[in-house]
Amino acid sequence: MSLELINRSPDIKKLRNEGYEVSIHGAYLVITNVPYVDANKQVKKGTLVSDITIGAGKAAPPRSHVAYFAGSYPCNADGTVIQSIRHASSPNVLGGIRVDHSFSNKPQGGYADYHSKMTQYIRIISNPARAIDRTATAKTFKVCKDIGDDSKFVYLDTNSSRSHIDYITEKVKDQKVGIIGLGGTGSYILDKLAKTKVAEIHLFDGDTFLQHNAFRAPGSATLEELDQGMQKVDYYAIKYGLMHRAIIPHDSYVDQSNLSVLDALDFVFISIDRNEPKKFIFERLISLGIPFIDVGMGVDRVNDALTGMLRVSLCTLQNAKNFMDSKRISFADEEDEGAYNDNIQIAELNALNACLAIIKWKKLFGIYHDNEEEYNATYSINVNSIHNEDHGT
Repeated sequence: MSLELINRSPDIKKLRNEGYEVSIHGAYLVITNVPYVDANKQVKKGTLVSDITIGAGKAAPPRSHVAYFAGSYPCNADGTVIQSIRHASSPNVLGGIRVDHSFSNKPQGGYADYHSKMTQYIRIISNPARAIDRTATAKTFKVCKDIGDDSKFVYLDTNSSRSHIDYITEKVKDQKVGIIGLGGTGSYILDKLAKTKVAEIHLFDGDTFLQHNAFRAPGSATLEELDQGMQKVDYYAIKYGLMHRAIIPHDSYVDQSNLSVLDALDFVFISIDRNEPKKFIFERLISLGIPFIDVGMGVDRVNDALTGMLRVSLCTLQNAKNFMDSKRISFADEEDEGAYNDNIQIAELNALNACLAIIKWKKLFGIYHDNEEEYNATYSINVNSIHNEDHGT
């Protein structure tokens, strides 16, 4: 991915061909061994970093004129700091590289490309070093090893890099996550989960993707796709495999006969209508110490309008006993098989239920702050409120 992006981007390729030590770390352009002068008037080497804007598989014009630097603050030849580029000094981690300072130098009209941006900063930083040592140069012609892109994305996550939160989103990158049930809510859970850096996403469902599913699923299915009568797991694995490399379909329902398929997972989302299998799934996950979230939705017709509630319930080892004893989740199914077909499913409610579940999962693993630490939350449609219960410590 790194070399491919460099070779497709004439401006970055030009930097490399001119001898700069260019590499791509995640969604950041990095130039190492940039000479500068420190406060003691000594020539040192630092690292210049910029986030990358990508379009059509190559670098687009930079959206920001700000650059970042790893090293002590660059100074003039006399040891006084270079004030013309001063922006902020605070440690941060970008693309796995710890940076110490950010610089601001914006020419009229901005930078046309990354060659003009990076060489401009290098000139400002390195000219004082050349005044002390004429051999000081960032053009080392050293061949940089392609570090590759070890994420599970097919293309770089420039959204996180634009906001400089990639080090926060990496908190879940080693997780193997399962989604049991790819109905309305489960499909939206996948939609959000596929945009995270988790290691694997396992899909469990034995149903076929039918026309009514398309009206409560993210995105748009084509007539040709509907005519194929694909299994849900295969349909969604193809759709989201365009973005995430590790989506693994399991064309079966999870029941007592195959519970072992859950054993290697780190977290599970459960979004199924039938209640009876939940008991066995819950017990298996609790016995293995695997945390999970169960979601539920009840929508009814009242006075020619719809009302109801959405539920998100988290289970960890800390609240497992109370979770099973709470009676919030029934383990008995309706005797009328047609009751499942009559369940009201609305796309925006499915999406909201999924978003609440994903947010709770991210809170659990430190991506979002969580002051409430509730294990159960219900959203009431008609009064537009969320009620939190079973608070942790």
